[in-house]
Amino acid sequence: MASGNKFFLQIFVFLTLATTALSLSPYFYNNVCPQALPTIKKIVQAAVYQERRMGASLLRLHFHDCFVNGCDGSLLLDSTTTIDSEKNAGPNVNSARGFEVIDQIKAEVDKVCGRPVVSCADILAVAARDSVVALGGPSWKVRLGRRDSTTASKDLANTVLPSPFMDLPALINNFKNQGLNQRDLVALSGGHTIGLAQCLTFRNRTYTAKNIDPAFAKERRATCPRVGGDSNLAPLDPTPARFDTSYFQNLVKKRGLLISDQALFDGGSTDDLVKIYSSNPQAFWEDFAKSMIKMGNIKPLTGTQGQIRVNCRKVNW
Repeated sequence: MASGNKFFLQIFVFLTLATTALSLSPYFYNNVCPQALPTIKKIVQAAVYQERRMGASLLRLHFHDCFVNGCDGSLLLDSTTTIDSEKNAGPNVNSARGFEVIDQIKAEVDKVCGRPVVSCADILAVAARDSVVALGGPSWKVRLGRRDSTTASKDLANTVLPSPFMDLPALINNFKNQGLNQRDLVALSGGHTIGLAQCLTFRNRTYTAKNIDPAFAKERRATCPRVGGDSNLAPLDPTPARFDTSYFQNLVKKRGLLISDQALFDGGSTDDLVKIYSSNPQAFWEDFAKSMIKMGNIKPLTGTQGQIRVNCRKVNW
């Protein structure tokens, strides 16, 4: 009887989440503020033009927001006496960036809309899409209508955000806990086709891994010493400012930068998909877009839940 109740509870939770996600719509702002999305796109394009790396940073903000209590803008909240900011969690501190661009977008969008009608959570979702497009990647229709949280959780961020040191079983389980499957894992990991990583995240692999191309390891050691230089940067793939399939081609050559990158191609269940993406850009683009939409549907606040923040860095009261 107890197991039966547990089963029905799981079904209820699934249906509740599915219904909530379905309440999002690409056309949410068409009537209330038709200039919202063009305004976001304009600012993102300018920011990425000024600094190509910013595209990867904005994409990462959306990812790190969604994995912690859903896509609710909680990552953007600064610390207060009652809020322990997720910005200070291990995976975010001294690495999450682009908050000033989000502030700029929020100010300009509220100006063209005449009032705060676009949530910070939606701004993150649209900015992520526009960043990928600005770097030559695919586009997709972002589902909109999320509202902003009034809380954040540094502890949860430390617990649920995937680590660059995870092996494949840990990665699969981590994504499964978010309702994402192995195809989502591989496709979304392809976001590492843009951007840079700090030495402290790849030092161990560079010096101790067996499944690494020796020439690549030597190249990375040149800028990542055994001691010191933790914040030294290296590209996640050979073309860090272009959204392409170089990331997957690198994995096939055992030139993945992070342990969690190479784990996707190391004799496991995701090898075949990595091979497909490495030689078929269209397949990668299509799956990446689908998985981004799916990730954007993780536990959004809708309707009267949460609020529309006036300032993305703090709650309205």
